[in-house]
Amino acid sequence: MKRVTLCVDSIAPRPGGIGRYTWELAKGLSSRADLDVKFFGRNRLIEDPGSLSRGDSLPRRPNKLRRWWDIRALKASLVHGPNYFLPPFADRGIMTVHDLSVFSYPETHPVERVQAFERQFLDSLSRAAHVITDTEKVRAEINDMFSIPSEMITAIPLGVEPIFVPRPTEILTGPLMKLGLTPGRYGLCVSTLEPRKKISELLAAWRILPVALRNAYPLVLCGGEGWRNDDLLAEVEDSVAEGWLRHLGYVEEALLPTLYAGAALFIYPSIYEGFGLPPIEAMACGVPAIVSERSCLPEVCGDAARYLCPEDIESFSATIAESLEDKAWQEIAIRRGLAQAEQFTWSRCVDSTANLYLDSE
Repeated sequence: MKRVTLCVDSIAPRPGGIGRYTWELAKGLSSRADLDVKFFGRNRLIEDPGSLSRGDSLPRRPNKLRRWWDIRALKASLVHGPNYFLPPFADRGIMTVHDLSVFSYPETHPVERVQAFERQFLDSLSRAAHVITDTEKVRAEINDMFSIPSEMITAIPLGVEPIFVPRPTEILTGPLMKLGLTPGRYGLCVSTLEPRKKISELLAAWRILPVALRNAYPLVLCGGEGWRNDDLLAEVEDSVAEGWLRHLGYVEEALLPTLYAGAALFIYPSIYEGFGLPPIEAMACGVPAIVSERSCLPEVCGDAARYLCPEDIESFSATIAESLEDKAWQEIAIRRGLAQAEQFTWSRCVDSTANLYLDSE
């Protein structure tokens, strides 16, 4: 039986994409009979990683001797850092690198994050026996930027939870009415508010839609606050005041499937992603999607999405208008989107990761 230590610090009550990835690995790997999995987070062994997602108080920190014994035992296992870094005690291990945006677009990240990567990333990479990425696009970027041999990098796509499915109007009406929304009568973007997501461009494109179309289809924006967004937050406030934007902020995961399934159109203009879960989740809910033509999004979305250049505001707006009105394209996009989303499951992600563990020395 292979001994594995999964680092779970990214699991939290309000997880981002990496937190969700880590949580799915923790759940799936626990059921494997061929693996003996331990969880390490908050600088200690954790019996139940679900306690981090629930926000439970952790037991008192172990004394120094106990922690020494824990780390001594963990050093004898295969350590997986699913959030870019390997812990200091891991002489060798596997690390997941979701994207290289900190290096490709450092100006879009907080300074302290860039500094942390400068201090820790290359050190972790030097100790990694293998690197996991979410897509072939990022796999190639790591190979090019850091000269890591391609055989040491494996792309393992993320998954879509089974809760993301199409839902009939009668089920959607009640929950959406509480938010002031009507099923099939709004556009949706799920994204953190940070520069590379191009939300400012989305607002500009929606603002110049024909007035009748904009009034018929308000834009709904939800997601975490992000960073470097003072000007964007002011634009959001102005758009809300104009009446065509609904800004929901962070939305609990239980509500996300309903929001997706009720949308007429999903929009994702980000110029750089490691995978991009929201478009695939929207497709799984039977919603047509338009996404940026950049980064890995064409790899993930295939022929199911319509592609756009977010910086070309007039073209962006025209693509939104056409997508909201073109019923024939919507039917094709929904059918293709459902088929595309079926390719991505968490069980496949977990199994591929476990097989990589078993093949590692």
